[in-house]
Amino acid sequence: MPLNKTGYRRALIMGTALLLVCSTWSAPVAAEDAGIIAQSADYFPDLTGNEWHYRGQITEGPLQTVEHKFFTNVSSVTGTKTIKGMTVTVFHDTNPGNHGPSDSFYRRDSVGIVYYGSEPGTPLERQLVPYQIVRFPLKASSSFPQFNRKGLDFDTDMDLDGINEKADAQGDATVVGQESVTVPAGTFKDAVKVEARMYMQIHLSGANRTALGTDVMTAWFAKGVGLVKYVERQELSPLEDRGVVTDIMEELESYEIKPPKASLGRREPSTEGLLADDTGDHELR
Repeated sequence: MPLNKTGYRRALIMGTALLLVCSTWSAPVAAEDAGIIAQSADYFPDLTGNEWHYRGQITEGPLQTVEHKFFTNVSSVTGTKTIKGMTVTVFHDTNPGNHGPSDSFYRRDSVGIVYYGSEPGTPLERQLVPYQIVRFPLKASSSFPQFNRKGLDFDTDMDLDGINEKADAQGDATVVGQESVTVPAGTFKDAVKVEARMYMQIHLSGANRTALGTDVMTAWFAKGVGLVKYVERQELSPLEDRGVVTDIMEELESYEIKPPKASLGRREPSTEGLLADDTGDHELR
Protein backbone atom coordinates (compact mmCIF):
# COMPACT_ATOMS: atom_id res chain seq x y z
CA MET A 1 0.00 0.00 0.00
CA PRO A 2 2.48 2.71 0.96
CA LEU A 3 4.98 4.11 -1.54
CA ASN A 4 4.52 1.73 -4.48
CA LYS A 5 1.05 0.43 -3.68
CA THR A 6 -2.28 1.93 -4.78
CA GLY A 7 -4.38 1.35 -1.66
CA TYR A 8 -3.36 4.40 0.34
CA ARG A 9 -3.86 6.71 -2.64
CA ARG A 10 -7.33 5.36 -3.40
CA ALA A 11 -8.22 5.52 0.28
CA LEU A 12 -8.09 9.28 0.14
CA ILE A 13 -8.93 10.24 -3.42
CA MET A 14 -11.82 7.81 -3.64
CA GLY A 15 -13.07 8.56 -0.15
CA THR A 16 -16.41 9.60 -1.65
CA ALA A 17 -18.52 7.13 0.28
CA LEU A 18 -21.44 9.17 1.57
CA LEU A 19 -24.63 7.14 1.60
CA LEU A 20 -26.83 10.24 1.90
CA VAL A 21 -26.19 13.43 -0.05
CA CYS A 22 -28.06 15.41 2.59
CA SER A 23 -26.21 14.41 5.73
CA THR A 24 -26.07 15.57 9.31
CA TRP A 25 -23.73 18.39 8.28
CA SER A 26 -25.85 19.86 5.48
CA ALA A 27 -27.52 22.40 7.75
CA PRO A 28 -26.46 26.07 7.62
CA VAL A 29 -23.33 26.80 9.62
CA ALA A 30 -23.57 29.07 12.63
CA ALA A 31 -21.36 32.15 12.74
CA GLU A 32 -19.38 30.79 15.68
CA ASP A 33 -18.36 27.70 13.68
CA ALA A 34 -15.65 29.54 11.76
CA GLY A 35 -13.82 27.34 9.28
CA ILE A 36 -16.49 24.67 9.02
CA ILE A 37 -17.39 23.95 5.40
CA ALA A 38 -21.17 23.97 4.98
CA GLN A 39 -22.93 21.07 3.29
CA SER A 40 -19.81 18.93 3.50
CA ALA A 41 -21.62 15.87 2.15
CA ASP A 42 -22.20 17.54 -1.22
CA TYR A 43 -18.47 17.27 -1.98
CA PHE A 44 -18.64 13.46 -1.91
CA PRO A 45 -21.47 12.15 -4.16
CA ASP A 46 -21.53 8.35 -4.22
CA LEU A 47 -24.79 7.09 -5.71
CA THR A 48 -24.51 3.85 -7.66
CA GLY A 49 -23.96 4.69 -11.32
CA ASN A 50 -21.86 7.80 -10.71
CA GLU A 51 -18.84 7.82 -13.03
CA TRP A 52 -15.69 9.91 -13.38
CA HIS A 53 -13.18 9.88 -16.26
CA TYR A 54 -9.61 10.94 -15.48
CA ARG A 55 -6.40 11.43 -17.42
CA GLY A 56 -3.15 10.88 -15.60
CA GLN A 57 0.60 11.22 -15.74
CA ILE A 58 3.27 9.39 -13.77
CA THR A 59 6.96 10.21 -13.55
CA GLU A 60 9.16 7.67 -11.83
CA GLY A 61 12.68 6.40 -11.41
CA PRO A 62 15.83 6.99 -9.40
CA LEU A 63 16.74 10.59 -8.74
CA GLN A 64 19.04 10.65 -11.78
CA THR A 65 16.53 8.98 -14.14
CA VAL A 66 13.12 10.24 -15.23
CA GLU A 67 10.49 8.23 -17.10
CA HIS A 68 7.15 9.75 -18.12
CA LYS A 69 4.00 7.67 -18.61
CA PHE A 70 0.47 8.73 -19.48
CA PHE A 71 -2.68 6.80 -18.61
CA THR A 72 -6.45 7.01 -18.24
CA ASN A 73 -8.69 5.86 -15.41
CA VAL A 74 -12.45 5.49 -15.11
CA SER A 75 -13.89 5.41 -11.59
CA SER A 76 -17.47 4.36 -10.85
CA VAL A 77 -19.73 3.46 -7.94
CA THR A 78 -20.87 -0.10 -8.56
CA GLY A 79 -22.92 -0.91 -5.44
CA THR A 80 -22.37 -2.26 -1.94
CA LYS A 81 -21.04 -5.37 -0.22
CA THR A 82 -20.63 -6.63 3.34
CA ILE A 83 -17.25 -6.77 5.06
CA LYS A 84 -17.08 -8.09 8.62
CA GLY A 85 -20.77 -7.40 9.10
CA MET A 86 -20.53 -3.83 7.79
CA THR A 87 -22.16 -2.60 4.57
CA VAL A 88 -19.60 -0.73 2.49
CA THR A 89 -19.80 1.19 -0.79
CA VAL A 90 -17.79 -0.23 -3.70
CA PHE A 91 -15.78 1.98 -6.05
CA HIS A 92 -14.31 0.33 -9.15
CA ASP A 93 -11.33 1.93 -10.88
CA THR A 94 -10.04 0.72 -14.22
CA ASN A 95 -6.45 1.96 -13.82
CA PRO A 96 -5.77 4.11 -10.73
CA GLY A 97 -2.24 5.49 -10.75
CA ASN A 98 -1.53 3.27 -13.79
CA HIS A 99 -1.66 0.14 -11.61
CA GLY A 100 -4.51 -1.74 -13.30
CA PRO A 101 -8.09 -2.40 -12.12
CA SER A 102 -9.10 -2.43 -8.46
CA ASP A 103 -12.12 -2.20 -6.17
CA SER A 104 -12.02 -0.06 -3.01
CA PHE A 105 -14.43 -0.17 -0.07
CA TYR A 106 -15.72 2.65 2.16
CA ARG A 107 -18.29 3.15 4.88
CA ARG A 108 -19.80 6.42 6.06
CA ASP A 109 -21.24 7.17 9.49
CA SER A 110 -22.15 10.39 11.28
CA VAL A 111 -18.53 11.32 12.09
CA GLY A 112 -16.70 10.49 8.89
CA ILE A 113 -15.68 8.08 6.15
CA VAL A 114 -13.85 4.84 6.91
CA TYR A 115 -11.65 2.94 4.47
CA TYR A 116 -12.05 -0.86 4.53
CA GLY A 117 -9.37 -1.86 2.04
CA SER A 118 -9.25 -2.93 -1.59
CA GLU A 119 -9.15 -5.88 -3.96
CA PRO A 120 -6.58 -6.84 -4.94
CA GLY A 121 -5.12 -5.62 -1.68
CA THR A 122 -1.73 -6.19 -0.07
CA PRO A 123 -0.65 -7.84 3.19
CA LEU A 124 0.57 -4.45 4.45
CA GLU A 125 -2.76 -2.76 3.70
CA ARG A 126 -4.67 -5.50 5.51
CA GLN A 127 -2.65 -4.72 8.65
CA LEU A 128 -3.81 -1.08 8.57
CA VAL A 129 -7.51 -1.17 7.65
CA PRO A 130 -10.04 -0.09 8.65
CA TYR A 131 -9.10 3.54 9.31
CA GLN A 132 -10.77 6.93 9.03
CA ILE A 133 -10.01 9.06 5.97
CA VAL A 134 -12.49 11.95 6.31
CA ARG A 135 -13.87 13.52 9.48
CA PHE A 136 -17.21 15.36 9.61
CA PRO A 137 -17.83 18.21 9.57
CA LEU A 138 -15.08 19.30 7.21
CA LYS A 139 -13.18 22.17 8.80
CA ALA A 140 -10.48 24.26 7.15
CA SER A 141 -7.00 24.09 8.68
CA SER A 142 -7.87 20.98 10.72
CA SER A 143 -5.91 17.73 10.92
CA PHE A 144 -6.37 14.29 12.45
CA PRO A 145 -4.35 11.06 12.72
CA GLN A 146 -5.35 8.15 10.49
CA PHE A 147 -3.08 5.41 11.84
CA ASN A 148 0.15 4.86 13.74
CA ARG A 149 1.36 1.25 13.66
CA LYS A 150 4.69 -0.33 14.46
CA GLY A 151 6.27 -3.68 13.62
CA LEU A 152 4.27 -4.27 10.44
CA ASP A 153 5.24 -6.97 7.97
CA PHE A 154 6.47 -4.95 4.96
CA ASP A 155 5.96 -8.00 2.72
CA THR A 156 9.24 -7.30 0.88
CA ASP A 157 12.83 -8.48 1.39
CA MET A 158 14.64 -5.29 0.45
CA ASP A 159 18.14 -6.35 1.61
CA LEU A 160 17.85 -9.87 0.11
CA ASP A 161 18.63 -11.77 3.30
CA GLY A 162 15.60 -14.05 2.99
CA ILE A 163 13.54 -12.20 5.62
CA ASN A 164 10.74 -9.68 5.00
CA GLU A 165 11.47 -6.29 6.52
CA LYS A 166 9.47 -4.78 9.38
CA ALA A 167 8.02 -1.29 9.08
CA ASP A 168 6.50 1.47 11.20
CA ALA A 169 3.80 3.54 9.48
CA GLN A 170 2.10 6.79 10.46
CA GLY A 171 -0.57 8.63 8.46
CA ASP A 172 -2.50 11.87 8.97
CA ALA A 173 -4.91 14.01 6.95
CA THR A 174 -5.45 17.79 6.79
CA VAL A 175 -8.30 19.84 5.35
CA VAL A 176 -6.26 22.75 3.99
CA GLY A 177 -9.18 24.94 2.92
CA GLN A 178 -11.02 25.92 -0.27
CA GLU A 179 -9.69 27.27 -3.56
CA SER A 180 -10.38 27.35 -7.30
CA VAL A 181 -8.96 24.51 -9.42
CA THR A 182 -8.95 24.12 -13.21
CA VAL A 183 -8.88 20.73 -14.97
CA PRO A 184 -9.96 19.53 -18.45
CA ALA A 185 -13.55 19.14 -17.17
CA GLY A 186 -13.69 22.84 -16.24
CA THR A 187 -12.95 25.31 -13.46
CA PHE A 188 -14.36 24.51 -10.03
CA LYS A 189 -14.52 27.33 -7.51
CA ASP A 190 -14.26 26.74 -3.77
CA ALA A 191 -13.04 23.17 -4.16
CA VAL A 192 -12.04 21.55 -0.86
CA LYS A 193 -8.30 20.91 -0.71
CA VAL A 194 -7.20 17.91 1.36
CA GLU A 195 -3.65 16.75 2.05
CA ALA A 196 -2.66 13.28 3.28
CA ARG A 197 0.82 12.45 4.53
CA MET A 198 2.28 9.06 5.33
CA TYR A 199 5.69 8.37 6.82
CA MET A 200 7.37 4.97 6.97
CA GLN A 201 10.47 3.60 8.62
CA ILE A 202 11.51 0.31 7.03
CA HIS A 203 13.89 -1.67 9.23
CA LEU A 204 16.29 -3.77 7.14
CA SER A 205 16.77 -7.06 8.95
CA GLY A 206 20.16 -7.99 7.50
CA ALA A 207 21.81 -4.59 7.15
CA ASN A 208 21.05 -2.94 10.51
CA ARG A 209 19.79 0.09 8.60
CA THR A 210 16.51 1.97 8.25
CA ALA A 211 15.05 3.14 4.95
CA LEU A 212 12.73 6.13 5.06
CA GLY A 213 9.67 6.53 2.87
CA THR A 214 7.14 9.34 2.46
CA ASP A 215 3.90 9.62 0.51
CA VAL A 216 2.32 13.10 0.24
CA MET A 217 -0.92 13.44 -1.71
CA THR A 218 -3.03 16.55 -2.27
CA ALA A 219 -6.58 16.23 -3.61
CA TRP A 220 -9.32 18.68 -4.60
CA PHE A 221 -13.05 17.87 -4.24
CA ALA A 222 -15.75 19.98 -5.92
CA LYS A 223 -19.27 20.40 -4.59
CA GLY A 224 -21.72 18.15 -6.40
CA VAL A 225 -18.90 16.51 -8.40
CA GLY A 226 -16.41 14.81 -6.09
CA LEU A 227 -12.72 14.34 -6.81
CA VAL A 228 -11.49 16.62 -9.62
CA LYS A 229 -7.72 16.39 -9.20
CA TYR A 230 -4.93 14.89 -7.14
CA VAL A 231 -1.14 15.16 -7.17
CA GLU A 232 1.12 12.83 -5.24
CA ARG A 233 4.82 12.39 -4.51
CA GLN A 234 6.27 9.14 -3.19
CA GLU A 235 9.88 9.04 -2.04
CA LEU A 236 12.09 6.21 -0.83
CA SER A 237 15.51 7.00 0.61
CA PRO A 238 18.60 5.54 -1.13
CA LEU A 239 19.53 1.97 -0.26
CA GLU A 240 22.76 2.08 -2.22
CA ASP A 241 23.59 5.14 -4.32
CA ARG A 242 20.19 6.31 -5.60
CA GLY A 243 16.80 6.98 -4.10
CA VAL A 244 13.45 6.55 -5.83
CA VAL A 245 10.93 9.34 -6.49
CA THR A 246 7.50 8.90 -8.09
CA ASP A 247 5.17 11.77 -9.04
CA ILE A 248 1.56 11.00 -9.99
CA MET A 249 -1.29 13.22 -11.12
CA GLU A 250 -4.87 12.59 -12.23
CA GLU A 251 -7.27 15.26 -13.54
CA LEU A 252 -10.98 15.01 -14.25
CA GLU A 253 -11.95 15.01 -17.94
CA SER A 254 -15.68 14.27 -17.69
CA TYR A 255 -18.22 12.96 -15.21
CA GLU A 256 -21.79 11.75 -14.80
CA ILE A 257 -23.42 12.30 -11.40
CA LYS A 258 -26.81 10.77 -10.68
CA PRO A 259 -29.38 13.14 -9.15
CA PRO A 260 -29.61 12.73 -5.36
CA LYS A 261 -32.54 10.90 -3.89
CA ALA A 262 -35.03 13.00 -2.00
CA SER A 263 -34.06 13.46 1.62
CA LEU A 264 -36.39 11.97 4.19
CA GLY A 265 -35.41 14.74 6.61
CA ARG A 266 -33.97 12.40 9.20
CA ARG A 267 -30.51 12.09 10.68
CA GLU A 268 -28.54 8.93 10.12
CA PRO A 269 -27.41 7.36 13.41
CA SER A 270 -23.78 6.63 14.11
CA THR A 271 -22.70 3.16 13.04
CA GLU A 272 -22.78 1.22 16.32
CA GLY A 273 -20.00 3.26 17.87
CA LEU A 274 -17.62 2.63 14.99
CA LEU A 275 -16.07 6.03 15.68
CA ALA A 276 -16.59 8.34 18.61
CA ASP A 277 -17.32 11.97 17.81
CA ASP A 278 -14.56 13.48 19.90
CA THR A 279 -11.12 14.95 19.53
CA GLY A 280 -9.27 11.93 20.87
CA ASP A 281 -7.67 8.99 19.07
CA HIS A 282 -9.68 8.36 15.90
CA GLU A 283 -7.55 5.47 14.68
CA LEU A 284 -9.54 2.26 14.27
CA ARG A 285 -8.21 -0.80 16.03
